Amino acid sequence: MACGQCSTGGCGSIIGLPQDKSNHINTAGCRSAGGCSSGGCTKMNSFDWLSHMHIPTVEKFPIVEVKFKGGRKEYFKNTHSLELYTGDFVVCEMPTGYHIGSVSMQGELVRLQLAKKSIKEEDELPVLHRLATEKDLEKHTQAINRDLPAMYRTREICKDLKLNLKLSEVEFQSDNSKATFYYSADDRVDFRELIKMLAGEFKVRIEMRQISLRQEAGRIGGLGSCGRELCCSTWLTDFKTIPTAAARYQNLSLNPAKLSGQCGRLKCCLNYELETYIDAIKDIPNVDRPLQTEKGDATLQKTDIFRRIMWFSYPNETNWYPIPCAQVSEIQRMNLVGRKPLGLENLMEITDAELTKPISINNDLERLDRKYHNKKKPNKKPNNLRPENQQQNKGPKPEPKPNVQPTNKAPQATEGAPNPERRNKKRKKNRNNQNRPEKPS
Repeated sequence: MACGQCSTGGCGSIIGLPQDKSNHINTAGCRSAGGCSSGGCTKMNSFDWLSHMHIPTVEKFPIVEVKFKGGRKEYFKNTHSLELYTGDFVVCEMPTGYHIGSVSMQGELVRLQLAKKSIKEEDELPVLHRLATEKDLEKHTQAINRDLPAMYRTREICKDLKLNLKLSEVEFQSDNSKATFYYSADDRVDFRELIKMLAGEFKVRIEMRQISLRQEAGRIGGLGSCGRELCCSTWLTDFKTIPTAAARYQNLSLNPAKLSGQCGRLKCCLNYELETYIDAIKDIPNVDRPLQTEKGDATLQKTDIFRRIMWFSYPNETNWYPIPCAQVSEIQRMNLVGRKPLGLENLMEITDAELTKPISINNDLERLDRKYHNKKKPNKKPNNLRPENQQQNKGPKPEPKPNVQPTNKAPQATEGAPNPERRNKKRKKNRNNQNRPEKPS
């Protein structure tokens, strides 16, 4: 969206005029010079990839797409054959007066958009009057500056009248002759008294337009749980109903806090992959009762749709057994005849090595115990400092001397006779052990 149409009042960037590029004005807003990350300046933009291509046609398509505040787009006939470019500000015909918007798309792509929205070329469409001048843009900026104070004042009036409605946005027409108030409400609201008070307050024609909660979230904007900007505020224009069955088909937990978006309704992204899941579920058996085995009845715990694996468990066990869907269908046919397999342990024929082991609730704790408690501490000493290798580092061992007994030595004692030298050594050892202090326990 062009800066003059941003919901924040514009980015403070320079708006060049088509006729004279030197003339410009500055608008109030977030002052980011066209690079704001709130999505206001590029809200609901469509890339016109045919804008700079020469298409050999007889004449250019006469209908132009124009964007207004809040991402609203309308189509106008270019009866005056104006030379337009994407981003140019044009004065558009309205039922009461005129309004200024920016050109968002033209050419053959507009023909495709009209067919998508079931609009025929022969239908009566409003007309583009001219390119906006500097005076028109100044008046348009003054109308934008009235939006925010008017919304705050209207909320005070609704509070005084005790009306059960939520006012989300106010849009003044560029000629200051009409104001559109966008609101959302759960029940029917009688705002006849409110229209009288607003007409006397702002001296303009009042139009109350009710929008859905999804449209309100798209106008306000924000970030979703995925961390990105809301789809309804960036590119999504058609809001389809999202049933609760969409979450069931995708095996999602039916938790309203996780499935609801900013608007309080089910997230629109639940429909993105729904058809893929429906096609994948066709070949998966419907398990409406436990599988009967000789070991006991096995209950379904989880289904991996795309890998076609179903996890079963016994009532008195914490292990989960992965069984292919083909084998589950075979077991169901056996149960119908009255036959039962021995157990699920012998049926696991899955190529993935990790899935061949049953899943246990305490698997993570056991894995951590094995990782940290059963791990041997590495020996930080190098091999050359180990005690068994220290003798090798001292060099080669000297050759042992020959055991030559002197001639004057007493003959050795025979077997069974006491040896006086051994007895003396034993006495010295016992004496030393008695004098040694005891070690503290």
